[in-house]
Amino acid sequence: MANTESGAARVSQVLEEIGIGTNGDITVNEILSLAQTMSSSLSSVYRAVDASIQREFREIASYIEAMKTDIAGLQANDLKQTHLPTAGKELDAVVEATEEATNTIMECAEAIMNADDADHDAYKALVDENVMKIFEACSFQDITGQRITKVVETLRMIDDRVSRFAQRMRVEDSEGHANEDEASRVRRRKDLLLDGPQARGEGVSQDEVDDLFSAA
Repeated sequence: MANTESGAARVSQVLEEIGIGTNGDITVNEILSLAQTMSSSLSSVYRAVDASIQREFREIASYIEAMKTDIAGLQANDLKQTHLPTAGKELDAVVEATEEATNTIMECAEAIMNADDADHDAYKALVDENVMKIFEACSFQDITGQRITKVVETLRMIDDRVSRFAQRMRVEDSEGHANEDEASRVRRRKDLLLDGPQARGEGVSQDEVDDLFSAA
């Protein structure tokens, strides 16, 4: 601002010196002198403006570079192509193993319940055989536990990366849903009361349900 005011004062001084505003006669030399004075007076202003613009551009470039680094840190391609597909396969395997174990246990239990116990030795052999199958089927829990642990580790890794990125970028949650599909799933879950199963210690207990029916 001081540079601008001093430049304006110098221009006014030159105007008075060449007599503009008095007789109205201006020579080419006077015009050139005026232009040179104005140019030299405003050069400091131009330099200040250029420095400010350059500083802002450097800040923008630095911000973009930091953003690129943080986005690269998400390793989105690695998540999409490796970790998420692997987690999906692990969950599919858990469902399949659980289904097979459940079917085996139910078949063995049904065989024991329907067995003829008239022949004690034959009945004992059948019970022993089916109980052993039940024990073998229950061993699926160890394998599925390992698979689920892998899935949980993947989710934690995603959470860490996304949380770190959101913190660095100072991201705030927007209202509403990301897209219409997500909004539709939320409405369906709400309309059909698809909130279960509840975690242990949460939700409505069986005692509360019994008290509700007994009060009715």
